[in-house]
Amino acid sequence: MVCQNRKAWHDYQILETYEAGMVLTGTEVKSLRAGRANLKDSFARIADSELWLENMHISPYEQGNRFNHDPKRARKLLMHKNEIMRLWGRTREKGLALIPLKVYFKDGRAKVELALARGKKIYDKREEIARREARRELERALRRRA
Repeated sequence: MVCQNRKAWHDYQILETYEAGMVLTGTEVKSLRAGRANLKDSFARIADSELWLENMHISPYEQGNRFNHDPKRARKLLMHKNEIMRLWGRTREKGLALIPLKVYFKDGRAKVELALARGKKIYDKREEIARREARRELERALRRRA
């Protein structure tokens, strides 16, 4: 795995996940293999029946000289047309968005895991934090007794 969007699990309710290929330049691949990518504030959008990943930051490759890439350029994602159209229909629903969860290599090819997600409200986040802390306290108490 190259990078992961941990904050997505906190900010969004994940409904479904999808895998998509990425169209990259040579220096982007080398930078990804070095682990120099960031998914913070990135999202996917559908334009003209094509899927695009926006705001993903891939740092310029140090030995890339003039052939280096723009770090925040829009990158095309590869999925079957019928999957893209189904996602387009789902994202038209109120409050649903396409959020990248992680970037990884599979059989030498760069892949991104996309999630169809709904944004959480502040009270949902607080409730989840309280539930997590209660579970930790229970586990600590059980460890002390044993």
